[in-house]
Amino acid sequence: MSKDTRYPNTEANVKTPLQRKIVHIDMDSFFASVEMRDQPNYKDIPLAVGGSTSQRGVISTCNYNARQYGVHSAMPTSQALKLCPQLTVVPGRMHVYKAVSKQIRAIFERYTHLIEPLSLDEAFLDVTECRQLHGSATLIAEAIRNDIRNELNLTASAGVAPIKFLAKVASDLNKPDGQCVIPPDQVQGVIDTLPLEKIPGVGKVSLKKLHQENFYLCEDIKNTDYRELLRKFGRMGLSLWNYSHGIDEREVITERERKSVGVERTFSSNISTFDECWQFIEQHLYHELDKRLERASPSKKITKQSIKIKFADFQLTTIEHGQKQLNLSHFRELLQEILQRQQGREIRLLGLSVMLKPEVQEKQLNLDL
Repeated sequence: MSKDTRYPNTEANVKTPLQRKIVHIDMDSFFASVEMRDQPNYKDIPLAVGGSTSQRGVISTCNYNARQYGVHSAMPTSQALKLCPQLTVVPGRMHVYKAVSKQIRAIFERYTHLIEPLSLDEAFLDVTECRQLHGSATLIAEAIRNDIRNELNLTASAGVAPIKFLAKVASDLNKPDGQCVIPPDQVQGVIDTLPLEKIPGVGKVSLKKLHQENFYLCEDIKNTDYRELLRKFGRMGLSLWNYSHGIDEREVITERERKSVGVERTFSSNISTFDECWQFIEQHLYHELDKRLERASPSKKITKQSIKIKFADFQLTTIEHGQKQLNLSHFRELLQEILQRQQGREIRLLGLSVMLKPEVQEKQLNLDL
């Protein structure tokens, strides 16, 4: 049974200047829910998907029973088992999750073709021009959730709002299996009381800096001169100022250009020396990256190369330099530079990536020639 919506289930006749109706659909503990659906004996127990029970395992997702013990995604499996010794950990079945995701997408397409997938289990939908169900975004979101429940035996939560970031925020307010509608005439009131950590993209580091400046709610940001925010926080400060005033002009993007290609490995045993890292890059990671780059961009035109390292204490660090073509020797220089941050720590993960040259820029260069 769905939970009641937190805000009135009505949509005002007076629309925002953008006059859009955005729905954000987010599946509830997607991977774990699929496993519970397919294996009913998992339904009432703490369950996690992804990481093996070795020290190298990392939780991909978990059900709500496991979350009651403090287990969450991206947590090392060993830590999750300490918090919840009775936790059942099962390997992921990505081919199954992808197949279910396609079924969910097919349900979305019954109502709109303006769909922006964010991952296998969540997406933005622009239903502004949809004429089904009297054009009500509220009823459309409810219908989508009912279709998912009845046809796939899974649950989804939904947020409905005139702007994207607020629709995403709303979808999280009544999880699981809930829906929250924020009509245009209530947008600013909801935003004013919104904690900054609820805004997508505001992480722990950014939040700490904001709190140091006594910014806790969107209303605190709204009442501050945007020039001060720009000076203290750069582009993030300007984005926060816009969001705090209910400004989000981003459209639902149906085709997203790929921006980067990367490969990474978590080692079964930590490594620590330059030679160990370089041998693994030279013999494994570089060749895999080269193949992926060729599939993603046959011209292999890039703008940056970067290396990522996760140390044994789980601190993550990345370094990047400008580069026009994939170059193995350039990774050697980056490795030498990034290992200056090692401070005696062992390395548990090593990754390489490149930033692709935008297609529009590439086409324009060709036209100029």
